[in-house]
Amino acid sequence: MNDFLGIDTSNYTTSAAVLQGDGAMRQNKRLLPVKSGQLGLRQSDAVFHHVQQLPEILEPLLRAGYSFRAVGASDRPRAEKGSYMPCFTVGSGAARILADAFGIPLHLFSHQAGHIAAALYSAGKLELLGREFLAFHVSGGTTEAVLVSPDREQVIRTRIAASSLDLKGGQA
Repeated sequence: MNDFLGIDTSNYTTSAAVLQGDGAMRQNKRLLPVKSGQLGLRQSDAVFHHVQQLPEILEPLLRAGYSFRAVGASDRPRAEKGSYMPCFTVGSGAARILADAFGIPLHLFSHQAGHIAAALYSAGKLELLGREFLAFHVSGGTTEAVLVSPDREQVIRTRIAASSLDLKGGQA
């Protein structure tokens, strides 16, 4: 049991990935469909599409014979009080079911923390998870400088150091 399953259902993408014990990763993801001329989706539409897409995203990963040690999912946009979007309930709900069915731990985290961890993985800099650093998070909902610190429970803890007051970089 050396593999980890991660699930994220943001307002843009349905995604899941397996991090294998040897550090290799396999991912499946699909953009949410946005009609031509529209700039995004209402939360109710995002939830509907995640409910349709998540089984198709997860099925190949679950049938591949991995031995999961834990499952993780994003359950909120940021690690701030009151941070909530309904689209994240689809992925976190599926993760709860899988963790219970497999008898493995469930780890919930913010979408922003997932972005930071994914950036470190992609850059080959996972060792930064063990020390404090400044990260810049640019997405559809935020443009922030975030102070990142190691955390025993959450792996990383984030604190906003600076933030935009008008349009976010992801909206440009």
